[in-house]
Amino acid sequence: MKRRLPPLNALRAFEAAGRLGRMTAAADELAVTPGAISRQVRQLEDALGVLLFDGPKQRPALTEAGRLLLPPLSDAFDRIEAVVRAVADEPAGTLDVSCFSTFTLRWLFPRLYRLQAVHPEIDVRLSTADRAVSVERERFDVVITLDDEAPAASGRIVVEALFPEWLGPVLAPSLAASIRLRAPADLRGAQLLRTRTRPDAWVQWATRAGCPAPKPGGQLFEHYEFTLQAAAAGLGICIAPWHLVVDDLAAGRLVAPLGFCESGHRYVALRRAQRSVKAERFCAWLLREAAAMPLPR
Repeated sequence: MKRRLPPLNALRAFEAAGRLGRMTAAADELAVTPGAISRQVRQLEDALGVLLFDGPKQRPALTEAGRLLLPPLSDAFDRIEAVVRAVADEPAGTLDVSCFSTFTLRWLFPRLYRLQAVHPEIDVRLSTADRAVSVERERFDVVITLDDEAPAASGRIVVEALFPEWLGPVLAPSLAASIRLRAPADLRGAQLLRTRTRPDAWVQWATRAGCPAPKPGGQLFEHYEFTLQAAAAGLGICIAPWHLVVDDLAAGRLVAPLGFCESGHRYVALRRAQRSVKAERFCAWLLREAAAMPLPR
């Protein structure tokens, strides 16, 4: 018997909009305009004779019919994608990777040349974010993130543990010489730099180090990269994760007189469970790089 299905493009538009929660996000994923997504959704609604979305155009909510249709439709597209990937699983080509912006600049970029040396066939396409993203919903091949922002390992997701996070105060050598930082109490009255994306860093470090939390009185920066640059320029002291400053410490651009302590977080790499030669090779390389990184003394 002939299949009685609505147009495939209309189904794809609805599934992307429902999964991502916004017409604009669906348009970005499918490389069309938001207007095209809206028209495809209306075409599907006309074909089914029911409304699938309700509410404002910028962030519409699923109706009862939409909530009923979305899960099996997403599952069907996931199955199709998995089969297509399995059939066309080539070791060469583009690999979409997402990770935090400062992680990309400070840890991943300085090491990518070694990936190119062993796997020149893999073209890593990086996307940076200052929030956790979903390896499934946003269709990345690999997502590098913190474990508390990652889903548990399952039949759909593989979680690769990279390294624990270590935190410690860092500052320029010239500033360290002038303030004689030898104990946490010496932080009192110093310019303590803060980052908007991680406002609790000083409290978190003090809790793990077993000392009273100092009162930050220095500048507030939008991103960690700005805070680290300010510390290297001698503008104050910042709390930094070890992996972001390991190269600066080795080069003498920063010093860490009070050392580092584990924050309780761990960096992980997430990938979909279905076979992907490129993702598996990239994650294997990540694990080797993580194991080769020296630990704080």
